[in-house]
Amino acid sequence: MLEQQMFAFALLGGEWVLWLLVALSGLCFAIAIERGIYRKLNTTPSEELQEKLIPFLQGGPAANLQKELQDLKGLEAKILHAGVEAAQQGGIAAAEESIAGFLLFEKTKLERGLIVIGTTGSNAPFIGLFGTVLGIIKAFHDLSLETTDGAASVMSGISEALVATAIGLMVAIPAVVLYNYFQRRNKTQLANIESMAHMVLSRLKSKEHA
Repeated sequence: MLEQQMFAFALLGGEWVLWLLVALSGLCFAIAIERGIYRKLNTTPSEELQEKLIPFLQGGPAANLQKELQDLKGLEAKILHAGVEAAQQGGIAAAEESIAGFLLFEKTKLERGLIVIGTTGSNAPFIGLFGTVLGIIKAFHDLSLETTDGAASVMSGISEALVATAIGLMVAIPAVVLYNYFQRRNKTQLANIESMAHMVLSRLKSKEHA
């Protein structure tokens, strides 16, 4: 019974696989657009951030920096503000814990949805190959039922089946590129935040021991 059901499923061909690949491709690009918008809205302009940081690093009061950072948008300003605020209330140890916690929390938000793009990139070729196999099975089954023009029929079916493999590769390549792009940008942004946080913490420590 199970064998008959599997054979009937195979005879459906690979057309549905093509639609699945198209849907996955659309989903990946939708996530990429959403991630791009999210990054744009949650990145502090570097020039504005430097204008706020330089006076503090040159000896300015932490209270002024806290106020200045509060007026800026983006992850960089948000995390640094949390660290300075924690230092004002609980000291350097509290600032370090606050910055570390915010970094982990924001990293999770930055990576949201990327697993879908990465999984699609790594598995789309196999999904396409699966569609090709189903198409070839159907083509040979149709050949067994044909009495005339059998060779032409099976060749046409096989050529159509191979399209699934090509579509799988076309979906996988952009998905892998997008995944690597966002992963690299996220790592760069978080590394920059960590670097600035270390500079701010260092300055706070020097003020504490002054």
